[in-house]
Order: sequence, then C-alpha cells, then structure tokens
Amino acid sequence: MAKTLAAIGKINNLRERYYKASPGKDALVKLVEEAEVAEQVYNSNAIENSTLTLEETEKILLQIDLDRYISEREIFEAKNLARVVSYIDKRAKEQELTLDVILSLHKMLISNIRDDVAGRFRKDNEFVRVGSHIAPSPQEVIPRLGNMLSEYNASSGINIIKRIAKLHLDFEHTHPFVDGNGRIGRVLNNYILIREGFVPINIKFIDRKRYYEAFREFDAKGATAIMEEIVAKALTNSYHKRLAYLEGKRIVTLVQYAKENKLSHSNLINKATRQTIEAFLEKGVWKIAADYSIKN
Repeated sequence: MAKTLAAIGKINNLRERYYKASPGKDALVKLVEEAEVAEQVYNSNAIENSTLTLEETEKILLQIDLDRYISEREIFEAKNLARVVSYIDKRAKEQELTLDVILSLHKMLISNIRDDVAGRFRKDNEFVRVGSHIAPSPQEVIPRLGNMLSEYNASSGINIIKRIAKLHLDFEHTHPFVDGNGRIGRVLNNYILIREGFVPINIKFIDRKRYYEAFREFDAKGATAIMEEIVAKALTNSYHKRLAYLEGKRIVTLVQYAKENKLSHSNLINKATRQTIEAFLEKGVWKIAADYSIKN
C-alpha cells in the first residue's frame, strides 16, 4: 500500500509537469506518440510469443520488405495492433469504455487473422486455458465483464494505478475471447488512461516474467500488488520520456550519462529499472536528460 501511495504521488507530480510543459507543443506530443506505436506493437506481440523483432515490426508498419519469411498471421498481428493503438487515442476521448467498444476493438485486432471469432466473445463450448488457469465458462463472460466495468466506474475515488491493475487482472482472468485477450487487455489499459487524462503505457517484453507473476498472484490470492507495481513503473516511464522531450532537454543514453558524471552504470540501471530516477526506456535503450540531477 505504501509503495502504491508513493507511486501515485509521484505520478500526480509528473502529470502536473506534463500539463505545464505540453501547451503549444501538440506537434511534438504527436511525434512522440507516433514514434511509440511500433514499440507498443512489438512489446505487446512479443509478450504473446511473436517472433518479430522491433526492427522487423517497424519495417512491416512502414511497408518495407523483410529479410526473412514472416507468416501472414504475424504481419496482420503487427498491422492490426498498430491500427488499434493509433485509433484509441481519439476514440477514448469520445466514448466511455463499454462492451460494444471492447468488441469493436477486438474486431479490428483479429480481422484477417481469425475472422470466425473476430468481434465476438466466447460462446457455446469455447473454453480457453492460459498456463494452469482455465478461464471461466463462456456463459460467465458477459456478466463478469459487466461487473468489471461497473466496479471500475464505481471506484472513481481510488487512484488510477489500483483501478487499472484490478481491471486488467479481471479482464485477463475472464479471458473473454478465443484469441487476442492479452493484446486487447493491454489496449484497454491505455484506453482508460487516455480517457482519464493520463499518458499511455507500454508494458515491456523484458518484464514478461514479472507480468505473468502478477496473474498468478491474482489467480491464487486475488492480490493486485505486483500488477500495481508494473502499471506504476510503466506510467512513470511514459511521463519521464515525454517530459524529457517537452522540457527541451538534451537526451543522452544512460551509458553516456554515467561517463559524463563519473557514476556507476550498473547502479544507474538499477535505479532506472526501479524508476527512482527520471530515466526512460526507448527502443530497448535506457535514456535520461543530460542535466538531470541525482539526489543521494
């Protein structure tokens, strides 16, 4: 609880700085968001065992030929998810999250991949298993999702980290679709964040082990602590990145920062991973504002 409260306090401060720094810089904000699409797509698909690298994902989205054979499914997974990621930025500001919105996003995601299940929840005898977790029966899907949205909407007084974590865990526990549950679940995180006036997050492939641990914790104990930690770190990372650009900082790699300031690179990586310094991960490289002052 203490960690979550400290994290939300930090995020509120970062959010305030972001709103102060962003007026008149819409074009820059848009550039940062557009540059993030490929990373969002790569990480979310990689969590689901896609073989595409970030570079290959970027090439697919730019319609550049690849150097190796890629299955049609993986190509559509990249293109469709990129379309959904870009689409929700505007859609989330216009429409509250409903079951119909979730279905429309799923249809966009799964079209040309599994048209037979695109845009509909599991039905009849469509049971799914994730690891050792067998998802609730198809008959429970709509009632569970309805309860999930009602609980979220009724918890407006609770901080955004806890609300996002709980909704994401509920959604993935229900696993309402035959295919595409993980990717849609992470899209919904950002749909809500954008609608609530926060910046989107990118749950990284390198954090997959911890991410799956969060689901096991929830399935076994109903606990949300690990997912709250993941959401909080992802959100601070997003703000650190945007603020570095919006505040006009000279951005350097953490390696360069360590050399310039005669600091231990491994110690800085540890601080960056815990998000106790204003570092951010961009295309797999830790970066930071060159003039950032680390307090002992």
